[in-house]
Amino acid sequence: MEMWTDSFLEYLKSERNDSSLTVEAYAKDLAEFQNFLEEQDPDSRWGAVEAADVREWVIYMLDEQRMSSSSVNRKLSALRTFYKYLRRMGWVSINPMEKVVAPKKKRPLPYFVREKDMDKLLEISNEDRSFKGIRDRLILMMFYETGIRRAELLGMTDSSVDLKAQQVKVTGKRNKQRIIPFGEELGSEIEAYMSVRDETLGLKTYQALFVTEKGNAMTESQVTKVVKDNLSKVTTIKKRSPHVLRHSFATAMLNNHADLTSIQKLLGHESVATTEIYTHVSFEELKNVYKNAHPRK
Repeated sequence: MEMWTDSFLEYLKSERNDSSLTVEAYAKDLAEFQNFLEEQDPDSRWGAVEAADVREWVIYMLDEQRMSSSSVNRKLSALRTFYKYLRRMGWVSINPMEKVVAPKKKRPLPYFVREKDMDKLLEISNEDRSFKGIRDRLILMMFYETGIRRAELLGMTDSSVDLKAQQVKVTGKRNKQRIIPFGEELGSEIEAYMSVRDETLGLKTYQALFVTEKGNAMTESQVTKVVKDNLSKVTTIKKRSPHVLRHSFATAMLNNHADLTSIQKLLGHESVATTEIYTHVSFEELKNVYKNAHPRK
């Protein structure tokens, strides 16, 4: 194995004119992979390496060594260059790297509230049946059960709600409208809110669906405070904004087997790629998938 490695490193220096730092990095990456192979099989050879061996190394780096996706991808890049060289030299007939997919770089995962905590919050918030208590609970439910944005909630009027059809119409980004269905529980809470609002304020018309005790349309900061104060009762996550409830809606839908395309339409995303961020899976689950699927588990 050393002979092929030395030949490759010489190629990097003399033909590609790579810097000494680059050559050292390639040498280190190849040595690490070689050590990994020899721990599995002392008789390992570069020409006998299969894609499955590389995938096991990737899992080892991500799991045991806790390397970042960027670091793993850099090492895989070194292997790709190495095997292209071996293939060009005619020393291997198959390039195992052609069947290896690099791990995706991690995107920041969205904050969300777990279903059990949302159930607890909605149970707690149901104890206050005053105008403000019912309104604030409805705000939480509207975010969590429809996945709408804060601006969309603030833009709603009474006419945005169709209680008979159990659906709401909202205006999203770039003035795109969409219709979102809702369940009986949310419908009942909307009716209760409208009833106590009309009885408490005594007005016939309102600028918006959600209003203050004086009948004025609620502001962004007021809605945000309602959400933040209430989420603080059940969670310690750093972010406790209306958008967290939108994330919680999408996460709950996924956990209960909704497909990405449907969630995309409900959220008003133009691309399903944006919705894919909610497919966050814990590494423990990833390991279980690997162990159940890989023939050398």
